[in-house]
Amino acid sequence: MAKRLRDNISSDYINAANRLRSKRARRRIVAYVESYDDVFFWRLVLSEFEDDTRYFEVMLPSKMKLSKGKKQVLMNMVKNKVGADMIACVDADYDFLEQGSNPMSKYIIDNPYVFHTYVYAIENYQCYARSLHDVCVMVTLNDHLVFDFDDWFAQYSQAVFPLFVWSIWYYRRGEHNDFSISDFNRVIETGNFNMQDPYRGIANIRQKVGRRIIQLQRENPDAKESYLALKEELKALGVTPDTTYLYVQGHHVFDKVVLPMMNKICEKLRRERENEINYKAVHGTQRQNELSCYTHSMSSVAQMLKKNTGYFRAAPYLRLKADIERFLKATSPVTLAADTLSDPAGSSSSLASNDDVSAVIDAL
Repeated sequence: MAKRLRDNISSDYINAANRLRSKRARRRIVAYVESYDDVFFWRLVLSEFEDDTRYFEVMLPSKMKLSKGKKQVLMNMVKNKVGADMIACVDADYDFLEQGSNPMSKYIIDNPYVFHTYVYAIENYQCYARSLHDVCVMVTLNDHLVFDFDDWFAQYSQAVFPLFVWSIWYYRRGEHNDFSISDFNRVIETGNFNMQDPYRGIANIRQKVGRRIIQLQRENPDAKESYLALKEELKALGVTPDTTYLYVQGHHVFDKVVLPMMNKICEKLRRERENEINYKAVHGTQRQNELSCYTHSMSSVAQMLKKNTGYFRAAPYLRLKADIERFLKATSPVTLAADTLSDPAGSSSSLASNDDVSAVIDAL
């Protein structure tokens, strides 16, 4: 049982605190996220919806443990407390694609005050194929297009898609111990990325995926119909054969696929720029000065990937924005006032007293 008032902070308390402020003050909406890494992403998402009437404050629950299972901890802390003035923002993981087949999935996709990324995690957005050339430019300051990211990730996605359907098939049945995400990731590892033959890794994946699918089919001889139905359902949910990489575990895509690839490509672009400086330099001193200036201007690949915001036009991101727009429209003062007029008895049943709210403001 909670002993302190701040342990009971909910959307109703924040709403009451908003009402105590000046009528001209902007409405404050608290957005709780899972971890430190999520703060920047959700600040970018929510800042697009700030105006003269409202603003968001992205926060971490004060009692959250810095350990694995952060989403589970967050959901336990905000359950039954979210509302028009307090929301939760989480990675979708597999919960979106599981479509309510377990309590966590059902809570996340059914609750209008819980927002998720649609893609597996924030890292998937950071690895959005169409934005990776821009990341290369940020790292190397060289705008030479030397690699077709869109085509490579489309082919990579096509190679892993059939096995990805099997992964969701097992998770929807609660049988993930028989074929876990870790098992899936081991099959789809690309190995060392080679600039001279970049598609060799995809060819290896196709072979490994094919062998594993044969094994799974033998283990589940009656699954053909349900597998094909799930395959079509996933496509309807947005998981196309060309974009499967967005729904694969984010850390795996970031650390095992994109980062090694980007390091090799950026190294090529760096050498190209250095060769250009060496060729154009009039004398040794100028060459050393230019090379030193260029070296100090370069950035870390991993850091630039984490700062990548080139996913704003990605289809899942647009779906996320649409969800937030619907939420704001449904919880706007005009809409809420209309609801109050239609049901005056239930409009403020759980609001705190002025003394309680003053204490909450101090707690926040």
